[in-house]
Amino acid sequence: MVSREILTLQTRGKGTYEISHDAKRFVEKSGINDGIITVFNRHTSSSLVLMENADPSARTDLENFFDHLVPEGTPYFTHTYEGADDMPSHIRMALTRSSETIPVANGKMLLGTWQGLFLFEHRNTPHYRELVMTIIGE
Repeated sequence: MVSREILTLQTRGKGTYEISHDAKRFVEKSGINDGIITVFNRHTSSSLVLMENADPSARTDLENFFDHLVPEGTPYFTHTYEGADDMPSHIRMALTRSSETIPVANGKMLLGTWQGLFLFEHRNTPHYRELVMTIIGE
């Protein structure tokens, strides 16, 4: 069996937004007990990451690291049509992932104890993001 749903969420700007609960709800609704769920981000200036979800400071450190690694306003970037965060957002996305695949058993995602699934917004301003969630299994 295959089930698919598009999750639309609005970000408030740069940061990480946990979507584990949305994926969990989708798995439960699908009725599939064993298989895999894939979440695909349909954008080039945000990404997906598996990250610790117990202590928010871990995500703050991740966000600060990427700000340091790919700073806004880098003088040699030419792709700045949408502002100083335009090209850094695309690079940050390329360094992370646009999709994540998680095994499902007994109707539950097999995330680790401290793992959460997050949309990683790289733009400063709020955006609507579409994530395609697909589960395949039985």
